[in-house]
Amino acid sequence: MARRAAPKLAKSPAAPARAGNSFVIHKHAARRLHYDVRLELDGVLLSWSVPRGPSLSPADRRLAVRTEDHPLDYAAFEGIIPQGEYGAGAVAVWDRGTWTPDGDAHAMMKKGRLTFTLHGEKLSGRWHLVKTRPQGTQESWLLFKGRDEAADDDVDILDERPESVITGRTVEEIAARGHR
Repeated sequence: MARRAAPKLAKSPAAPARAGNSFVIHKHAARRLHYDVRLELDGVLLSWSVPRGPSLSPADRRLAVRTEDHPLDYAAFEGIIPQGEYGAGAVAVWDRGTWTPDGDAHAMMKKGRLTFTLHGEKLSGRWHLVKTRPQGTQESWLLFKGRDEAADDDVDILDERPESVITGRTVEEIAARGHR
């Protein structure tokens, strides 16, 4: 699939996670609100756009559309992507931390079944990304929570914890106030 370069953006004051296995989830108010799940691998951030965001319930299968790889320094970005640029809109660092693949990440990506453990500020435990049958030009995957002690069918983590892990602001506050 063709990859578009991510826009060159100023970094937020956040400290990045340890090199080599970081992850970040951006809450992105572009044309439509969505969450970008990004996993560091081979010096880039593998990226999926998740329109409904992650769920702590293993029963919830969330569409995750594979997007272009992003540079590592994009993980710390929080602010506004200007109108006219690709992905224009407000971006919050909704979660961040480290991830551990449950095996060979390259082999799992090739097979279309990536199982991994997150160690984040909001999300933890086992997660799955499973590639679905091709439907159009972009790869469609499903993101879902594994059945473990971090799973919770009764908590909507997106409603309970809408704020940035860097600034504590919501994506709406970032959009209203800009980079301040």
